[in-house]
Amino acid sequence: MKFKLYCFVAILLLASGTALPNGLSLNSIGPKGFGMGGAFVGLANDYTAIYWNPGGLTQMQKNFIGVFATDIMPKATYKFTPAHIDTKTKTNHYIAPNLMGFYHFDLVENLTFGLGVYIPAGIGAEWDGNDLKNLVGGANKEWMSKVAVLDISPAVAYKFSDQFSAGVALNIFYGMFDLKKPAVISHLGVFQFSETSKGWGYGVTLGGLFKANEQLSIGLSFRTKTTVKMTGTATNPGMAAIPLLGAPGESDFDRDVAWPLWVAGGIAYRPMDKLVITFDVQFSQWSQSENKFTAKYNDAKWNSVLSANGSNQFILRWSDATQVRLGGCYSVDENLDLRAGFYTDPAPAPVETYSVLFPSISYKAVTVGAGYKVNDFVIDLGLEYLFGKDREVQLLSPAIDARMPGTHGMNIPAWSLGVGYQF
Repeated sequence: MKFKLYCFVAILLLASGTALPNGLSLNSIGPKGFGMGGAFVGLANDYTAIYWNPGGLTQMQKNFIGVFATDIMPKATYKFTPAHIDTKTKTNHYIAPNLMGFYHFDLVENLTFGLGVYIPAGIGAEWDGNDLKNLVGGANKEWMSKVAVLDISPAVAYKFSDQFSAGVALNIFYGMFDLKKPAVISHLGVFQFSETSKGWGYGVTLGGLFKANEQLSIGLSFRTKTTVKMTGTATNPGMAAIPLLGAPGESDFDRDVAWPLWVAGGIAYRPMDKLVITFDVQFSQWSQSENKFTAKYNDAKWNSVLSANGSNQFILRWSDATQVRLGGCYSVDENLDLRAGFYTDPAPAPVETYSVLFPSISYKAVTVGAGYKVNDFVIDLGLEYLFGKDREVQLLSPAIDARMPGTHGMNIPAWSLGVGYQF
């Protein structure tokens, strides 16, 4: 039995080396929850309970290990007629491999251990600099952002009774932040600014699952705000070009980047043996995490110049947002499940700080999915399409904030495929 446990942990840790950052927020983790519109907190009956609601880990009878990949293909557009701009983002696939599993301890009845290595969130975009050159005096520079986090998440859950289970997951965040954008320096020109940084942060997820009866279960989940301490290097040849300053063309820096507090509640109801309907309300406290990101540069001259004009800050001022999610799963037979879902995802960013580098669009999303069991193997597939609502950002004269005027749009097709083995 110990040998099985050691192999289980070793496979999880070795496979995590394939993880890659994604480019936009992953609204749903795992192909089963993905196919059900992410309405999974009140059900939480597979390995992705580590993310949605750790209390749900006690529901499964056997040990399990699963791998899944999610691919999102954002299609953003930007139109600003006064500057003769009508463009779209480059076609990228942001693929995120993930790994999760759980193990029942024989020595302690009703105790389940889980471990996940997965990518829960991120944001980003990449544009053709030639299409945006009229925003910066005709200079063709790179416009790219990528913010993502890898979560290494050990979890434990305990079944207190047939009706109630609770669990906790430790979130060990490894954050990544890459950025390229034009840097305009008066009387000197437009230069290419770029930076890359990485860092660690820590938080927890708490979850509880209450089964009122065979038909109804209720779940609650809470994830703490997690601040990642980032360190990296920024490059801007324009700093070295400023007369008499004597600054270098690059500098190391520190910056804190936070992921928000998250609170969710959900119910799962079975009107018949083969059908389950789920409903979730999920709240993200963006106002306390995505307000502004401030860089502190190690080079004193960089710090002095950029702090004086506010160029050391990303001002976001995002607002809190609540997602409403609905899902369903129908068991055709003991091997085949069919799933569908719908959810709303409001944009947290105000028009005053909207940027093509940090896109924030309100969505309505539809999802479908299926699961198939073959002996001890489980194959799950989820498909999703997010219909974005165009954002109109008006040009003010004179400009009183950092808004990026024009019409901004985004639609996102995505899929998630997973394979698991129970033992």
